[in-house]
Amino acid sequence: MSDKKIIAVLGATGAQGGGLVRAILNDPNSIFKVRAITRNINSEKAINLAKLGAEVVTADMDDLESLKNAFSGVYGVFCVTNFWEHFSPEKEIAQVNNIARAAKDAGVKHAIWSTLEDTRKWVPLNDNRMPTLKEKYKVPHFDAKGESNHFFTDYGVPTTFLLTSFYWDNLIYFGMGPKKGPDGKLGITFPMEDKKLPGIAAEDIGKCAYGIFKKGNEYIGKTVGIAGEHPTGSQMASVLSKVLGKEIKYNSVPFDVYRGFGFPGADDLGNMFQFKYDFEEYFCGIRKLAEAKSLNPALLTFEAWVEKNKDKIPVE
Repeated sequence: MSDKKIIAVLGATGAQGGGLVRAILNDPNSIFKVRAITRNINSEKAINLAKLGAEVVTADMDDLESLKNAFSGVYGVFCVTNFWEHFSPEKEIAQVNNIARAAKDAGVKHAIWSTLEDTRKWVPLNDNRMPTLKEKYKVPHFDAKGESNHFFTDYGVPTTFLLTSFYWDNLIYFGMGPKKGPDGKLGITFPMEDKKLPGIAAEDIGKCAYGIFKKGNEYIGKTVGIAGEHPTGSQMASVLSKVLGKEIKYNSVPFDVYRGFGFPGADDLGNMFQFKYDFEEYFCGIRKLAEAKSLNPALLTFEAWVEKNKDKIPVE
C-alpha cells in the first residue's frame, strides 16, 4: 500500500467526490489510494468511506491552512465546490483560490478542477437577452467557477479543467422529477423546447475523473467536457414513461416563466438553461460522449441511469 500515490478528494461525501472515492476503492488494481476530505469526519457518510478503506481527514475550503495540511504528501487533488450550499459566487471564488493555493504549496502533481463555463464570455453583462444576477453575473453558479480557473494557472498547478453536465440525479434530489400539473398529468419541466440537454449520472463524473488520473500527464493543461448523453426534454420524458410505467409529459416553458418559479436559485437555473439553449452547438460539442466513454467505460446512458434509480425517483 505504501507505494501507492495518494489522491486527495474534496467533497468526498458529495456526489462527484464520492463517485471518485468509490471508483478508486472499488478498483483492486488501482495505483492510487484515497484521502477523503470532509468538514465532518464523524458524519455517517465519512464513517462509511473509512470503512471502505479511505483515509478520512478534515478540512474546510474557507480555511487555507486546513487545506494545506489535507494536501500534504499527495500526488493528485480532485477539486470541487458546492455553490448551492451558500449561493454566494464570491465565497465560491475565495474557496477556489484557497484550493489552488494549497495545491501549489503542497506541490501537487495533478489537480482536476470540476468547473463550468464563465457564461459572460458569451453573454456580456450589457446583453439584455437574460437578466444580470447579483449585479455582476449571468449564471452565478457557472460564472464563479469559470472565473476561478485562472487561480490554478496563475499558481502553476498542473491542472485538468473538467466541464461537467446536468446531473440526472437532480430528478431525485433537486426537485426536478415528474410532478402533477394542473391537468393532473405527470410531467418534467425545462425551458429547453427541442434543444438537447447534455446530462450525466453524478457518479460517472467521479469515474471519469478517475480515468483522467489514470492517464497520468496526458490531460494536464487540457479542458475536457463530459456527458453521458445529450437527450432532449421529450426524449427524457419518453424514457421516464417507459421505465417508470407511467405517462410522463415534457413541459417546455419560457425562460422568464422558469426564472419566476420562486424556488431558491430559480433565476440562476433559468439563465443556465437559456445559455444551454442559445449556445446548444457549443455546449454539446465540447461535452464529448466518446471521450467520456473512453475515460469511463461503464458510462451510463439516461435510460440505464433511470433503470438503476427508478425506485428513488419521486413521482408526485
